[in-house]
Amino acid sequence: MPGALWAQACQAGQKPVFLTFDTGHMGVAPLVAELLKKYEAKATFFLAWEPTLNYGHTLDEQWAPWWRARAAEGHDFGSHTWEHDTWLEDLPPVNGEARFKVRTQAGIEPMRIRELSAEQYCEGLKKPAQRFAEMTGQAMSPIFRAPAGRSSPALLAVAKACGFSHVGWSAAGFLGDELPSDKYPNEQLLARALRDIRPGDILMAHLGIWQRQDAWAPAVLEPLLKGLKEKGMCFAPLREHPRYAQLMRGVGAGPSDKNAVRKP
Repeated sequence: MPGALWAQACQAGQKPVFLTFDTGHMGVAPLVAELLKKYEAKATFFLAWEPTLNYGHTLDEQWAPWWRARAAEGHDFGSHTWEHDTWLEDLPPVNGEARFKVRTQAGIEPMRIRELSAEQYCEGLKKPAQRFAEMTGQAMSPIFRAPAGRSSPALLAVAKACGFSHVGWSAAGFLGDELPSDKYPNEQLLARALRDIRPGDILMAHLGIWQRQDAWAPAVLEPLLKGLKEKGMCFAPLREHPRYAQLMRGVGAGPSDKNAVRKP
C-alpha cells in the first residue's frame, strides 16, 4: 500500500487496518460511535433496511441523525442490499438477463426465498444509497457487501454494471460477533483477533446481532481497538485502501454541500 495513502489516516510508523460494520439491530450503535471517537478510528458502514431493537428500522427517520453524525465524522458508507438478500444460487437467464435465488432475511424477520432479476438485484443495491443521500446530503461510495459475503461471478457482474464493486473481508478480519456465545466466547474471539490481524486487513463486524447471547461490543470491540493501536496499527476508511482508493476518490461531501448529493 502506498505510504501516501496510509499517511491520510495514520501517523508516521503506524499501519492501517480497515474496520467495517454491517447494519444490525443497532442496540450497540451509540456505543460503537463513542469508541470510534475515543480511539480516533475511521470505519466503513454497509447499510441495509433492517429491524432494530425498538421496532424501528436502521434507515428510518429516528436513525437519520445517527447516520448524519457518522457522515460528518468522515467515515465511509456502502450498500448491503435493501432487504438483506443473501445469494443462494444463479438461475437460468430469461431473455438474456441474469437471475438469482436469494434468501431474504434481516434480524428477527421470517426468512423468504425469492427469485430476483438482474434489474431487481440492482435496485436493491441502489435503494440504500438513495436513502443515505436523503439522510445525509452525501453520496454513498460505489461499493457493496453481499450479505454473508455470498456472491457469484454473475452477481458481481450485475453489481458492477449498476455501479457497485464488492468488498469482502480478510480471513483474520472475521471478528465473529455473529457466532454463538457458548461455542465462541468473547475472550476467545478477542484473543484470536489480536493474534491474527495484520496491517492491511479488512475487519468485519455488525451494529448488533440478535442471536448472540453475550454482546460482542464493548466486551471485544474496545480491547480490540486498544490492543491493535498498541501494536502500532490505526483504523482507516476504505477510501484509503489501495484496492478501492481510485474507485472512491471524490465521493462524499460535507453535510452543507447539498450540490454534492448524487444517486447511483
